[in-house]
Amino acid sequence: MTLFAALKGIPATGLDTTTFRKTGVQDCQPDVAYYLRESAQTIPAGTRIVNLDRYPAPDLVIEIAKTSLLDDLGTKRSLYEELSVTEYWVVDVQNAQIIAYAIEEQGSKRIQESQVLPGLAMSTLEEALRRSREMNQSQVGAWLLSQFQQKQG
Repeated sequence: MTLFAALKGIPATGLDTTTFRKTGVQDCQPDVAYYLRESAQTIPAGTRIVNLDRYPAPDLVIEIAKTSLLDDLGTKRSLYEELSVTEYWVVDVQNAQIIAYAIEEQGSKRIQESQVLPGLAMSTLEEALRRSREMNQSQVGAWLLSQFQQKQG
């Protein structure tokens, strides 16, 4: 995600170990949340609790599902819908799969290509996950860059 945004010149700020809080809604602490484009500089550096009554919801939330797949696909997806996150990805580590959703007014719909990062296909990220089981991070990063550059050219 970060490599893609950097290559495409999309401002992005990733937050981990951050709690998102909105009045009347359960707090959440996603594995990673991203603010993109004009919202990339919205949250002050070092913020650990983001008040969603004051700041916008993240553009993208990612959960890494090692043992929590059903919870991530059900309960957490509903929570992120309620918080009006724009896009939600669940990384199914065991099956090297990324289940992505675009959040809409009346719920969410499954997508195969990111809407907040147009041109980023889930199949490319899934292939990178599979490759990460046999290659080191630098090799996977180099492969990803080559894929992103091919699609650009």
